[in-house]
Amino acid sequence: MKLQWFSRKGIFYAPASLIGWLILAAATVYAAYLFVDLNGRSHSVSDLMINWVFNLLMIGVGYTLIGFLTEKRAIPAKPGE
Repeated sequence: MKLQWFSRKGIFYAPASLIGWLILAAATVYAAYLFVDLNGRSHSVSDLMINWVFNLLMIGVGYTLIGFLTEKRAIPAKPGE
């Protein structure tokens, strides 16, 4: 079974199906939740931003990995056709 949840647009992965949109929405909601949670526990703006940006990078790596594994790839033409 070929998963086609994302399509590649340059270096980014855009959702190509409902599941892709749900993954993007979940990543966005989780990033916003982390911001609010870290804001309540941080002592300064720099403390908040250092922790949040690191977590945002990890969310981005996970999203990119899922996008890479489930992207729509162009099917190459068979030689001789």
